[in-house]
Amino acid sequence: MTLMDAAPPPGLDYYETDLFIPTYRLTDGENGWRLRAAALSVSQGYWTPTRFVQNMVGLLRHGDTWMSTSPMEMESQEIGVRLSHGHVLICGMGMGWAAVNCALRPEVTRVSVVELDPAILALHRDLDLAAQLPEAAQAKLHVVQGDAYEYVPEVPVDLLMPDIWLPLMNDGRVEEVRRMQANVQAREVYFWGQELEIARHAVAWGYGLDSDGIAATIARFDLPLIGPAIDDYPGKLRAAARQNMRGRWLPGSVVPAGL
Repeated sequence: MTLMDAAPPPGLDYYETDLFIPTYRLTDGENGWRLRAAALSVSQGYWTPTRFVQNMVGLLRHGDTWMSTSPMEMESQEIGVRLSHGHVLICGMGMGWAAVNCALRPEVTRVSVVELDPAILALHRDLDLAAQLPEAAQAKLHVVQGDAYEYVPEVPVDLLMPDIWLPLMNDGRVEEVRRMQANVQAREVYFWGQELEIARHAVAWGYGLDSDGIAATIARFDLPLIGPAIDDYPGKLRAAARQNMRGRWLPGSVVPAGL
């Protein structure tokens, strides 16, 4: 009997996704970076309920988990991945799964990844995730060392996807994305944790967490954010806020009931 044949704990389902999850060789990298796995675990999604997860892999440094193949991590980037097209610029290599999934999309012509930490670049040279992709997808991947706040692409960018932060939220993130976008001038942007930033700014500015309030908030961000056009984006945003905000609303916010 396999792990997937085993019954999950009462009330929980298995987490499954149609996105590609690379096979990771568990290893120790430089400067405290490590890849470790849990055969069985229980994890809450970004906007979906807690589920039973098989073979979850995490990228750790000095005991802190920077990224993982958990439902929360996968869901918090999948909108950007599923809407990716043309030339995609990803800031922050992480575990590389967003980059390889973008490269697998026929709508994507190029994936550029900017990573500052030479230890992460060395780890990925050793892992060679691209070897798990078809040749056409491999050819799309271009990894460079650089500072996300200073990098200026040589090729026009269709989608900017920054994910360089350890916490899911931090004050000033919207302004940090604006700094990157000022150099990149991407046609579209999707940044990690954007639903939470939209939610807490909308509430602080007195907007509702419906389509109109989300649109008004994004307009004030002055960023060409994608995501709201997908099915039930307001519902996903509210669920993400309910599950992840944990009191980190902006000062003076009157938080709607149920959040």
